[in-house]
Amino acid sequence: MTGHVIEGIGLSRRYGGFAALDNVDIAVKQGEIRGLIGPNGAGKSTLIDVLSGRAATRGGKVLLNGEDISALTPQERRRRGMARSFQRTNIFPDLTVEQQLLVAAWAVPGADIAEVMDELRLTELADIPAGEISYGDQRRLDLALALVGRPAVLLLDEPAAGLTMEESLGLARILRDLANRWKVTVLLVEHDMQVVFSICDRITVLHLGRSLSEGTCAEIRVDPTVIAAYLGTEA
Repeated sequence: MTGHVIEGIGLSRRYGGFAALDNVDIAVKQGEIRGLIGPNGAGKSTLIDVLSGRAATRGGKVLLNGEDISALTPQERRRRGMARSFQRTNIFPDLTVEQQLLVAAWAVPGADIAEVMDELRLTELADIPAGEISYGDQRRLDLALALVGRPAVLLLDEPAAGLTMEESLGLARILRDLANRWKVTVLLVEHDMQVVFSICDRITVLHLGRSLSEGTCAEIRVDPTVIAAYLGTEA
């Protein structure tokens, strides 16, 4: 055991002649919220896809609690305790909020959807079709779907996309609280730097498919290579 819940070692992924990931290493400890940032095309979503099993690595391996899970399907990884969300909300508009969560619970027997609805402030919306609730509520529902069964690892691909600043920071507070209380390990892809700097313990910066830098929020803010590649002078 290495002390890390989720690890990617030497991960590589190519699309034709384009290296979306080039020998990337990442390791995240239990209960940590790790930010994953970088310019468009840096490889952030590809890294999430490889870790979750939606894309195969062309080199390297993925470890969950020290076990090599590189050959497991996304469904098998979900049952082992790894969940993810997507840039677009992953909901069925005609199903109620509670029905959505019941569908998600099929993959993780024994899941307590009432607990998840309560944590994400969705209980009062339980009987409303998802297509009729606000976009901010849909985003919280999307997060709730990933949290069914209390996964050990949560991979989030821009969970605050399209939200107002107030909604984004509210979602960030929920994530921080759950990471503390449930010991959920979070890898968060997010373009909103206010959200990233407000909740992340450490940040990994990708650029052109490679790991450019890693450190605390304070270290990343002043890293000249990160400022030049991504943050700019206003960071």
